[in-house]
Amino acid sequence: MPPTSRLRTALDDGILTLPEGAVHLARPPVGFDVAALRGRDITVSHSFAPDHDAWAQSGVSVTTESQPAATTIVSVPRSKALARDMIARAAAQSDLVIVDGQKTEGVDSLFRAARKRLGDLASIPKAHGRIFWFARTDVLADWAVPPPAASQDGYYTTAGVFSDGQVDKGSAVLAAALPAKLPARMADLGAGWGYLSAQAITRDGIKSLALIEAEALSLDCARRNVTDPRATFHWADATRFKPDTAFDGIVMNPPFHTSRSGDPGLGQAFIAAAARLLAPHGKLWMVANRHLPYEDALSQHFRNVAELPGSPAFKIIHATRPLR
Repeated sequence: MPPTSRLRTALDDGILTLPEGAVHLARPPVGFDVAALRGRDITVSHSFAPDHDAWAQSGVSVTTESQPAATTIVSVPRSKALARDMIARAAAQSDLVIVDGQKTEGVDSLFRAARKRLGDLASIPKAHGRIFWFARTDVLADWAVPPPAASQDGYYTTAGVFSDGQVDKGSAVLAAALPAKLPARMADLGAGWGYLSAQAITRDGIKSLALIEAEALSLDCARRNVTDPRATFHWADATRFKPDTAFDGIVMNPPFHTSRSGDPGLGQAFIAAAARLLAPHGKLWMVANRHLPYEDALSQHFRNVAELPGSPAFKIIHATRPLR
């Protein structure tokens, strides 16, 4: 039997009582204990495509934007700025705000910051995490994040996107290594807020460039950063994306974190996806931290694999002739 969730513990012990009305779940992980809310009208907001799709398939009403509700339960994301923004929005839209998350995601620092502003708060620490709650308030309004703004590099970013406010060093190394001419039909897997695509589309030869990104917050920024009409934008899990026609070339700086701990399997899944999405003559350019073990996956999915000049921290891989 799975351990009792923090939410269920708070409800079953009578420490927490929900007001009458709908419950909104903000960015809940797949598997969140919705059974503890049986009988309630539940909505979910999630901007990460795989989790959004999983909740939709479960039959729950899902959006990408937070919704007004009697109760909002905020599941703490990795980004501290995004977590604060979610809490501020919930505090303005709901009579009761519940914050739940793991210590590794920073829930304790959020609890301390909220308690400093609001005074004593009810809380339950459990299972390497914490749940706490408070009533509607405008005291945390300044935690809200303003609309995407241009950084010193001239690119729009926002809280919750990878490399917020600066160009990722790995992407910069890959952009510098790209040839002067690229294949006609290109894709950027895990395009983020669009830096790599913005650089690639300046090369000769490109007729179309598909930006494929699972995080809607990032893709919204990418639309501001890549305004070339040859670019198209796809909110999707790159490892499951299905194009109408195979691509001639792919660039990518694959993610390797699903939480604060690294997961090389994610990058390996991107390599497999790239091979699947490329035409037989297709070409891949990718960047990765030097310590990541991608060589076996590359040799399993491509006939030709070569390392191009990179940097002490990053390796640049050029692979051709994908294996089916």
